[in-house]
Amino acid sequence: MKISDLLKKDTMILDLRATTKEAVIDELIDKLNRAGRLTDKAAYKEAILAREAQSTTGLGDGIAIPHAKTSAVRTPSISFGRSKQGVDYDALDGQPSHLFFMIAASEGANNEHLATLSRLTTFLMDESFRQTLLNATSENEILAAIDQKDAEKEKEEAAEAQETEQTQTNSPRLLGVTGCPTGIAHTYMAADALKNKAAELGISIKVETNGSGGAKNKLTASEIEAADAIIVAADTKIEMDRFAGKKVIQAPVSDGVRKPKDLIDRALSENAPIYNGSGKSEAGSNSPESEKKGLGIYKHIMNGVSNMLPFVIGGGILIALSFLFGGYEQEGTFAQMLAEIGGGTAFGLLVPVLAAFIAMSIADRPGFAAGLVAGMIAMNGETGFLGGLIAGFLAGYIALLVRMLINKLPQMLQGIGNILFTPILNLFISGMLMLVLVAPLASVNLGLQNWLNGLGTANMIILGIVLGGMMAVDMGGPVNKAAFTFGIAMIEAGNFGPQAAVMAGGMAPPIGIALATTFFRSKFSKKDRQSGLTNYILGLSFITEGAIPFAAADPARVIPAAIAGSALAGGLTAFFGILLPVPHGGLFVFTFVNGGNQIWPYAFLYLLAVILGAALTAILLGILKKKVIEE
Repeated sequence: MKISDLLKKDTMILDLRATTKEAVIDELIDKLNRAGRLTDKAAYKEAILAREAQSTTGLGDGIAIPHAKTSAVRTPSISFGRSKQGVDYDALDGQPSHLFFMIAASEGANNEHLATLSRLTTFLMDESFRQTLLNATSENEILAAIDQKDAEKEKEEAAEAQETEQTQTNSPRLLGVTGCPTGIAHTYMAADALKNKAAELGISIKVETNGSGGAKNKLTASEIEAADAIIVAADTKIEMDRFAGKKVIQAPVSDGVRKPKDLIDRALSENAPIYNGSGKSEAGSNSPESEKKGLGIYKHIMNGVSNMLPFVIGGGILIALSFLFGGYEQEGTFAQMLAEIGGGTAFGLLVPVLAAFIAMSIADRPGFAAGLVAGMIAMNGETGFLGGLIAGFLAGYIALLVRMLINKLPQMLQGIGNILFTPILNLFISGMLMLVLVAPLASVNLGLQNWLNGLGTANMIILGIVLGGMMAVDMGGPVNKAAFTFGIAMIEAGNFGPQAAVMAGGMAPPIGIALATTFFRSKFSKKDRQSGLTNYILGLSFITEGAIPFAAADPARVIPAAIAGSALAGGLTAFFGILLPVPHGGLFVFTFVNGGNQIWPYAFLYLLAVILGAALTAILLGILKKKVIEE
């Protein structure tokens, strides 16, 4: 399939009117929608903004490739926009962007569509091709240039397939792996950048891409064995255990796009770290990898929490819906079925899933089964989230210990050891230890629940203030996630007050910033005022990250104002006695507060708490920020 099969004249804008990033996104989405390529314009925009929140798609060199894969796309398509004057799109090189390709991939898109969309991103690495697009005077000229590039790429791919492994026999052999969360654009741009730079340096390289259509050009065991080093440029989960004992450089996928030479130089250097197969690299103290691994505990916990979230959010909202349909006391009703799916099953898996993915983060696949079993023991023993955390770390590190013991066996026994002894020992040791720990952990968990349930109003307000304020400290970082995880743990334990404070505290910063940009316009640039409007939607949806760009630009004023507003919102929820059995959803789940059977006045009071907290943030920003003088 050619790129021109997805990019048509009715989805092209040769002269964008937009002067801001947000306006570019809106203009391109509107073009797709008017051409009939979308089924839900608002849902597609939400998916685009969610991708931008992960990292900018302004790749530098005048290129931006906003993209999303969602059911809101009717037909896989590309929208092209060009701005001669350039737009500040938060590009990685800090320069204006001129060429915009918005990729709309449907959830049902086949691999051929995805491969075609991804091929476009590699074309844009060619400076002469970009210049052709900038100078084109018509849609037909642009489509002709793309078709010509398509034909050239087909010839290159055919030539590469015919090359033998004898070429460049004296060069060091490198392997690469690339992957990004959506697997459409950055994955393939990083792969091409690494291959092009390696070719310039006379170095042979093979790159595996982990895109939406699955892993392509997959590395074989013999290639890994023969390689001098491996470069992993990825922001998604990569199978790492296969690289044990090899020199491995790990970096974000954006470094693969922007810094391929630096990655290649580091991989071929004498002090490149050795990956030991346990999620860690052995390197000198000056190794960037060794510094990053110092935060391993947080990474392992977040791996467990992120994989647990679908159960938390889906299960929690189904429980809330059961209240809406009359409660789950009566057997056989629709409400009881909802509660059984959400509470009886999804919530019942929280602790085992948390433990399994913590263990997997530590020890890769050998840790998963042990973590799942240890987590089930923790759940059955009513140890709560504390038991799940301990089960995960226990199973993960036991799996590493077992691997070390198996590696000490004679070579001829290691195969059967990995297949037979490893799972038996992992399950037996971690399971036995958890059975011993269940009773004391259950006592600690029960004590924590009793302490929370016994808190007076004043102490609950203090707890609400602390949890609410934590949500605004780093707005999606470790402190924010710690408060959020605590709220989820309390829901699982049957205490719904803390999560009400957590959600209110997370909603207040973006809404407060939006209010400040609306009512204190002289304190913000035109660009900030336009960005502020988006924060109304993000804040009401409980997406705290919308406040991050403002906090990053002016942390000394924005962060204290946000913390104050969030703390007030969290404290007020405790003062009003708000209970929230749902972990996520923002404004859309306010009707489920206090069990869904006392909507008035609690839903109103909850909204009031959020508004008052956001208003405090807005007022403080109006006082603290200086006037902006625009030309």
